[in-house]
Amino acid sequence: MSEKSRHIFLSVENLSKNFGSFRAIQDISIDIEEGEFVCFLGPSGCGKTTLLRCIAGLETQSSGSITQKDVEISLLPPSARDFGIVFQSYALFPNLTVFSNISYGLINHKWGKDKITSRVNELLDMVGLKSHEAKYPGQLSGGEQQRVALARALATSPGLLLLDEPLSALDAKVRIYLRKQIKDLHRKLGITTIMVTHDQEEAQSMADRIFVMKDGKIIQSGSPKEIYEKANSPFIADFIGITNFIDARVLSKNKVACHAFEVECNTEDMSADLPVRLAIRPESIYLNRAASDVDNCVDAIIIENEFLGSFQRIYVESTSLSNELLMIDVANNSLTEMDLTPGSQIHITLPPDQIRVYPCDCSFHFQKRKAT
Repeated sequence: MSEKSRHIFLSVENLSKNFGSFRAIQDISIDIEEGEFVCFLGPSGCGKTTLLRCIAGLETQSSGSITQKDVEISLLPPSARDFGIVFQSYALFPNLTVFSNISYGLINHKWGKDKITSRVNELLDMVGLKSHEAKYPGQLSGGEQQRVALARALATSPGLLLLDEPLSALDAKVRIYLRKQIKDLHRKLGITTIMVTHDQEEAQSMADRIFVMKDGKIIQSGSPKEIYEKANSPFIADFIGITNFIDARVLSKNKVACHAFEVECNTEDMSADLPVRLAIRPESIYLNRAASDVDNCVDAIIIENEFLGSFQRIYVESTSLSNELLMIDVANNSLTEMDLTPGSQIHITLPPDQIRVYPCDCSFHFQKRKAT
């Protein structure tokens, strides 16, 4: 979509919500484009569901404003706002059939019988449940119930779809299936969608844009690729995917000291002797059978090897770099000629352009894997 054709569908400005003395969300301002699929991502208690509920009118903000399609909706009740919502718990009526659950909102909007039947049948086809219309929620699997909830949310053709942890109660295979189905529906309908999740894989696979939240604030936003490759803090680097962290000290421009080894990396304008934390993804570290004169090649010993299907996660000890074990992810088809049994001596390379450098934040604690 070109810059000129973009249209802001939903705008949140300086939004805060207090529960007594507790500030659940703090001065949040975001713009969401028409047709965009965005995720509010963060750990439990970060404020993402509260933000979604304020947008829906299920909570009233303490300050700030919400505008949808150039109309301020900040003080409108939920019934006067243009959205459909899917909850984690499905929230289906157990005493109503699938057909009646989906048609419930249409009846309240005083649609005619023939129009209701046509619309419900269209939605049942859309979510693949045409043969289940006479069943009750208790006769359906969790994935089927969530598809009914999704069809019900879409029944009145709302301009905005809100998804509150819609997949968290489902098993892994069903989650993957529904992720694709929700994305397919989004592409087909072009409906502006906001999803709340604590699952970074869900956010990365589904969203056009991710808003990472912590302590009631948005601390970074961007495309899944931007968030993954250019995390702006150790917290985000650790929360989004898997990351190795190495404590170091700046020596000079583009050089840091880690224990007994000097690492080449981009230190930007950081001053000498500044404590820093290096971050590098497991898939970005290379295994070498022999020593090399390339930058950041260092000796290591294999401690553990995990088979994870299409790749293996190798845990190595390199005391020249760190007291912590480092993780290296390697595709199985590239391992045929390497001895990866525990105790084997190898060499590893940390490409300078794959290392992110953060000023040391003593308040951040990552999971440590001690070398033994």
